Amino acid sequence: MEIIDAIILGIIQGLTEFLPVSSSGHLELGKAILGSDAIPEESLMFTVVLHFATALSTMVIFRKDIVQIFKGLFQFKWNEDTQFSLKIIISMIPAVIIGYKYETEFEQLFGNNIQLVGAMLIVTAVLLYLADRAKETDKKVTFSNAFIIGIAQGIAMLPGISRSGATISTSVLLGIDKTKAARFSFLMVVPLIFGKIAKDLISGELSYSSSSFGYLSVGFIAAFVSGLFACTWMIAIVKKSKLTYFAIYCAIVGIVAIIWTQL
Repeated sequence: MEIIDAIILGIIQGLTEFLPVSSSGHLELGKAILGSDAIPEESLMFTVVLHFATALSTMVIFRKDIVQIFKGLFQFKWNEDTQFSLKIIISMIPAVIIGYKYETEFEQLFGNNIQLVGAMLIVTAVLLYLADRAKETDKKVTFSNAFIIGIAQGIAMLPGISRSGATISTSVLLGIDKTKAARFSFLMVVPLIFGKIAKDLISGELSYSSSSFGYLSVGFIAAFVSGLFACTWMIAIVKKSKLTYFAIYCAIVGIVAIIWTQL
């Protein structure tokens, strides 16, 4: 993998992890366009590094919220912080179950499966379009909402389904305030990312060589910096109800991807 390819893929991951356009789908499209010839093990390591970078950018943006979550877990009082912490845990359950039970099946869907990516991007476009037309509310996330949003996050393991798009859209369609929906969406993924990284490290499936340090480093930096920008930008976009623009974008990219596979 070339350094310039690592930078491009890092920026794609950083932007699309938070913008509702599917980071997994765009990484697959990016690898296909760039013709990345990295062996599977090195490619997995690169993907893990990029996800670690975006998880850190989330923690920087929401550092105060994360401190409150930990306080809530260890206060042992039934207050708002404790309830929010439990909702985050509840939201993780569906994704953990789906990921554990169907991990092999999901992995088989990756690897230049461009037609599937295109189709799922169109599904993402429909979700975003519907969410953008939902009525404004001031409703908070409930425990039952957290579980349903968690199911949406589990389904978003499919390449082309935007995780942030699916979870924010599901939240808004459930009647949750858009700003609260975005905040919950970004915070709920952090423990899952670190859990997945820990699993990959323990499994010994990750391959690293000193020659890969350069592109791993620049990819990490590119993903982290672009992630900081995208996370902040996405919160403002959701507040202003501008998701339709991303719906149009996802629909166009999805259609182009499907047509491309037929050429």
